[in-house]
Amino acid sequence: MKIEQIYTSCLAQGAYYIESKGEVAIIDPLRETKAYIEKAKANNAKITYVFETHFHADFVSGHIDLAKATGATIVFGPNATTSYDIYNAKDEEVFTIGDIKIKVLHTPGHTLESTTYLLLDENGKEHAIFSGDTLFLGDVGRPDLAIKSDLTKEDLAGMLYDSLRTKIMTLPDDVIVYPAHGAGSACGKNLSKETVGILGEQKKTNYALRADMTKEEFVKEVLDGIAPPPQYFSKNAMMNKSGYTSFENVLKKGNIPLTPEAFEAIANEEHALVLDVRHQKDFLEAHIPNSVFIGLHGGFAPWVGALITDLQQPILLVVPEGKSAEAITRLSRVGYDNTLGYLEGGINAWNASGRETDSIASISAEEFATRFKNDINVLDVRKDGEYKAKHIEDVQHFALDYINENMHEIDPDTEYHIHCAGGYRSVIAASILKARGFHKVIDVAGGFGAIKKTDLPLTEFVCPSTLS
Repeated sequence: MKIEQIYTSCLAQGAYYIESKGEVAIIDPLRETKAYIEKAKANNAKITYVFETHFHADFVSGHIDLAKATGATIVFGPNATTSYDIYNAKDEEVFTIGDIKIKVLHTPGHTLESTTYLLLDENGKEHAIFSGDTLFLGDVGRPDLAIKSDLTKEDLAGMLYDSLRTKIMTLPDDVIVYPAHGAGSACGKNLSKETVGILGEQKKTNYALRADMTKEEFVKEVLDGIAPPPQYFSKNAMMNKSGYTSFENVLKKGNIPLTPEAFEAIANEEHALVLDVRHQKDFLEAHIPNSVFIGLHGGFAPWVGALITDLQQPILLVVPEGKSAEAITRLSRVGYDNTLGYLEGGINAWNASGRETDSIASISAEEFATRFKNDINVLDVRKDGEYKAKHIEDVQHFALDYINENMHEIDPDTEYHIHCAGGYRSVIAASILKARGFHKVIDVAGGFGAIKKTDLPLTEFVCPSTLS
């Protein structure tokens, strides 16, 4: 028996390759399927099943393409309805993979079709669970993504409570837990950085698995502090349910080098968004006017999903050399399939063609601290929790996640010094604002991490329970 977690850090997502006696099952595959196919081929094995734990909201799964390429059967748990052929497994149904078995445990709560897969080893022993978004390390899945007119998030949270206690907490303590996500995912609120755990340890440390916890307590604690889901979540879930364009076709359409002339013509004719994915320092120094920065080196795909509201938006890329296919691939993982090409030769080619570039001023934290004494306007674009924990006194704040909704709160004729935690998100914010006509934006290099080393006065949150 072979179990391999294939973890993708930028999505905080774990897919799984399971092999026994020449048969392979894949659980929750990514959009690009070549790696799974090549791995099975190298082992002289055949992919027979693709198991989906639920309709993923934070990424587009590769289950459809993988099934078409290999002839494998796509398996969902109860209550899953799709526009393509699947096998709807029954609760406690068992599938054989070589000498091992995979048992279906229907665990609704995160979504109605959410399913945990229990792996029974060659001796029939309960070896591991592939828990999807039902159980994470340190947390459980958010129960607010599958709300219908007759179903509330409280209803789903109650289902999750029952699922955990009747299907998962009854399993032996030495069962290995393989979740679908780790820290950084928006599918939960307090996920561990670890990506593999032991069930017994989770029973001791995971707040949601407390043995003495009532359902009412569980519902309250699970729902407390959940931020609204990113706008692309519901759209990705629908793609996973209804189907999508083959990844190979998406890559073929998008990975086209364009001269500056062709690039500019397509941008104008297709009303395409120019997305610059280079490092923020390169973008600050020179970029195509009205382009938006979201760098590949950061949380690229989730930020694209949070900020670009139309999955069908035509996109043109400015990329580091040799990174076009990677950018298109990572866009497709969150459903952005309409890339039309990339600028061949990058900004150097753009400049050589005689076309103008723009730039954004960036200053050090020390310079910012000096300027702050002269009553400047500051915009903090960190998340709400970061801001509440500690921030500069008397500054304006709204999280980058909601910049599109909060842009009316700032004045395009006013100069703003923008900072985040480390300098990545602030440049995203500055690029969006500049593209929308806010030209007086200044980035603070190093963000709050550098600012807190200066002598600026900071406000720190104090828990009310610690006050005398």
